[in-house]
Amino acid sequence: MANSTTIYLLRHAESQHNVTKDFSLRDPGLTPLGITQATALRTTFPALSSIGLIISSPLTRTIETTIAAFDPIISSGQAKLILDPLLQERSDLPCDIGSELSDLKERFPGLGFNDWEKVLEEGWWTKAGLFAADDETVRKRAGEVRRKLLGCVKELEGKERKYIVVVTHGVFMKFLAEDEEIDLAKAGWRGYKAVEKEDGEVGLIEI
Repeated sequence: MANSTTIYLLRHAESQHNVTKDFSLRDPGLTPLGITQATALRTTFPALSSIGLIISSPLTRTIETTIAAFDPIISSGQAKLILDPLLQERSDLPCDIGSELSDLKERFPGLGFNDWEKVLEEGWWTKAGLFAADDETVRKRAGEVRRKLLGCVKELEGKERKYIVVVTHGVFMKFLAEDEEIDLAKAGWRGYKAVEKEDGEVGLIEI
């Protein structure tokens, strides 16, 4: 049975490699248009007053999207921010390989994480193990994200701010939503409910 908490899947805004098609760029950031797209979410994103948790991929373009869109409710303490490497993009092309911790600390000094090593394990960007780029592993990773999301839903249930935003990537979103056809615009979103399936797995139902 689906619960009452809405989970929004949000695709990052326009990034540099989306425009240049230079996929050799490692962990590219947003373009000026991308910053504009993400900032516009401060007024266009639904149910901002109900969002209590934002979970973002740790790639630069998703962090920049998260900050531009949701900094007012994060910095005020109204919503909690979590970086989760499980949300990183599927491929092992340089554009989808995250930055080392020292680079992220320097790039985002005001993000508020006092101990980045506890947030992101060393080597999370290496595309090995659970982060490997093959379909079977990515499918397993997406299933783990859905299970974690259901746990977050249960923790937030009954609270005034119980909605969740997941800031991730276009291809990984297909695995996460279990929908090969989903192809959101840059900075586009879609709402879901988490549901426990008969086989014990967790699914997302579009609303």
